[in-house]
Amino acid sequence: MGSGPKSLRSFHIHGKKHEFRDVPKGCLAIKVGQGEDDLQRFVVPLIYFSHPLFLQLLKEAEEEFGFDHKGTITIPCHIEEFRSVQDMIDREWSRHHHAHGGCFGF
Repeated sequence: MGSGPKSLRSFHIHGKKHEFRDVPKGCLAIKVGQGEDDLQRFVVPLIYFSHPLFLQLLKEAEEEFGFDHKGTITIPCHIEEFRSVQDMIDREWSRHHHAHGGCFGF
């Protein structure tokens, strides 16, 4: 038997309906960028949320958006800076743990 279409979930931002493919188990979709037009979507492993470098980025997001921010977590930094943090976390985790799977998205 063939597999059916991938499950899609929908959400609303500013009254517009958006759809996205399911995020792999153990991962979370976030947005990174400086301003509305610069945002890029990333899918990151949940283990990031316990790493001090990622926690610092979340603190900066809290300072900019507060706790009541609705929707996807948005990290207010340059995409290159985020990729650098991502590389550091991945290198550190690869030394201490097995690879966390295909959880990186666009």
